[in-house]
Amino acid sequence: MEFLVTMTTHVPEGTTTDAIDEIRAREAMRAKELADEGALLRLWRPPLRPGEWRTLGLLAATDAQTLEEALASMPLRVWRTDEVTPLMAHPNDPALAARASDGIEFLITMTITVPAGTAANVVEDTLAREAQRAQELSVQGHLLRLWALATPPDQRRTIGLWHAHDAEEMSGIVAALPLYEWMEVEMTPLSEHPSDPARLKFPGRGEIA
Repeated sequence: MEFLVTMTTHVPEGTTTDAIDEIRAREAMRAKELADEGALLRLWRPPLRPGEWRTLGLLAATDAQTLEEALASMPLRVWRTDEVTPLMAHPNDPALAARASDGIEFLITMTITVPAGTAANVVEDTLAREAQRAQELSVQGHLLRLWALATPPDQRRTIGLWHAHDAEEMSGIVAALPLYEWMEVEMTPLSEHPSDPARLKFPGRGEIA
């Protein structure tokens, strides 16, 4: 299984700079070990307020207990709270075969509510066109991953990892999706994290700090 984990760190007041640097160095080392084990897949930084430490992580584990063991093994856990979102397989997931070396990654949550009274054939046709467009966008390098989230019976909810030159291009891509008229969209721009395992896989993005 894969999990999206929001990691929020609160450094105790009075902690010295040396202590912070030491634990961050151990955290980077442990992140590399978890990446080598296949448990840590990606790390990103969402937009942050001054003084805020928050990281988004994509992790893989056989179950929630195994995930908790991995998270608990990270040195920053003594100062950190973790919010875990289980991710389910999505039929349109391109499974991150490749990505461009420039531009921005976005984490986008889409909540789809089909209007009451919409004919079944219209729903089926729109979903089919959405699947076709997702395949096209994955070939173009815009759609990197796609997961389903648990929802009430009358909704569909997805969370996707997307890539575009900038926010304007990304917004245009989303607005052109066949399902867009039935969507509520939450878009989070992501910046690189120094311990992101993908930095090792894609040359030109540096080494893990």
